[in-house]
Amino acid sequence: MGCEGCELWNHKTGDRTCYAGVLHRRYGGKTKGFSPTFDEVTLWPGRMAEATKWSDLKWTDRKDKPWLNGLARLIFVSDMSDALSSVIPLEYLEEQVIRTASSPAGLRHHWLWLTKRPERMAQLSDLLRVKGERWPANLWAGTSITSQGTIGRINSLLKVGDDETFRFLSVEPQRERIDFGDRLSALDWVIQGGESGAGATPFELEWASDLIDQCKRADTAYFLK
Repeated sequence: MGCEGCELWNHKTGDRTCYAGVLHRRYGGKTKGFSPTFDEVTLWPGRMAEATKWSDLKWTDRKDKPWLNGLARLIFVSDMSDALSSVIPLEYLEEQVIRTASSPAGLRHHWLWLTKRPERMAQLSDLLRVKGERWPANLWAGTSITSQGTIGRINSLLKVGDDETFRFLSVEPQRERIDFGDRLSALDWVIQGGESGAGATPFELEWASDLIDQCKRADTAYFLK
């Protein structure tokens, strides 16, 4: 849990809108399962391994989300942090994330790993490659895009894994119109969303229509959150 900061949790600009940071301000150090503070990254070894024991949901009738029927459970990795923060050793991530996702129990699920630091995820992928190992096919690699100035993260994301790797974007919270050019055709999935809560930046419906069109041209799956 925790993060070294990004455009949504920035001491210099005063932007403190990251949902995980806001939740830590409310529950950190007071509620079971939360770290004392969001600004200091805290390791929770074994949490992902515990999640491998959950039902895979493949044969569960999900009445509220029927489009997921027959699919493995989707699990969001490190949803209260950016696990690719520089203070976390790649060796720790290899042990806790890679080994867990590729374990017999872990292979029953699909794991969604999202970061604003895809260059470190690519370094972890390189570490596996040097060892003659592949990126787990059930570990989906994603990066967050919030503005036109952050789309360069896609370049690093494309260096993660191999031809079998599922790569996705979380365009959330989107704060301006974004032109992805020809980048979307190399990706499998785009999630789009705005901010919620007090003081949220307005989300323009035109941004959704525009990104839908960009995804259609790229033949990339689209989901509006």
